[in-house]
Amino acid sequence: MLEAIPWRTITHYGLHFVAPLLLAMFFRKDRRWKAYLIMLCTMIIDADHLLADPLFDPNRMSIGFHPLHTYYAIAVYAILCVIPYERLHWPWWLRAVGVGLMFHMFTDWQDYALWM
Repeated sequence: MLEAIPWRTITHYGLHFVAPLLLAMFFRKDRRWKAYLIMLCTMIIDADHLLADPLFDPNRMSIGFHPLHTYYAIAVYAILCVIPYERLHWPWWLRAVGVGLMFHMFTDWQDYALWM
């Protein structure tokens, strides 16, 4: 019975949809739902998969292959997570974007590295 359960798919999409909800709990109480929705919106980054041929390959590592999944892009996403927004008077939601994108990269990495 366990062999019939698609654990890789459940893990991948669980991390994409449930984990941001848990991560949103680290934001101020009045911003949690907005942070969650922002992190969900960061999944638009997967639009770069449309440039790939074939469009979907379950055996391909997304990290380092797709343009918005490069190591340079990941460095920018990491910086978004640690900028002192309050001190710079920048909008708080940029951190939610950074956290969402970094966790997206982790999710895509684990989908290949832990399941292949």
